[in-house]
Amino acid sequence: MNWLDICALEDIPPLGSRVVTGAKCDIAVFRTSDDDVFAVDDRCPHKNGPLSQGIVFGKQVTCPLHNWTIQLENGEAVAPDVGCTHRYPTRVENGRVQLVLDKVSA
Repeated sequence: MNWLDICALEDIPPLGSRVVTGAKCDIAVFRTSDDDVFAVDDRCPHKNGPLSQGIVFGKQVTCPLHNWTIQLENGEAVAPDVGCTHRYPTRVENGRVQLVLDKVSA
């Protein structure tokens, strides 16, 4: 895999996000309160709301437009909503957040 260095972990606030401009769409990179890092397309499967502007809690984010909740681990909407956004492999190496721009199926 080709890991892309994004930023220092500290550059993403706990329960916050950063946006990475991708070739086809923006990618939202999230940090949880436990310093887990997840990356998904920065668009809700409902109406393409900017997930990076949503509220992060646990390992989920709520879309700011219509309150859909998306699981960061797999990109899937929480029931009763249905749909998913693509996710990307992430890791933290030596305090640096890295991701692979290849999408992973949900």
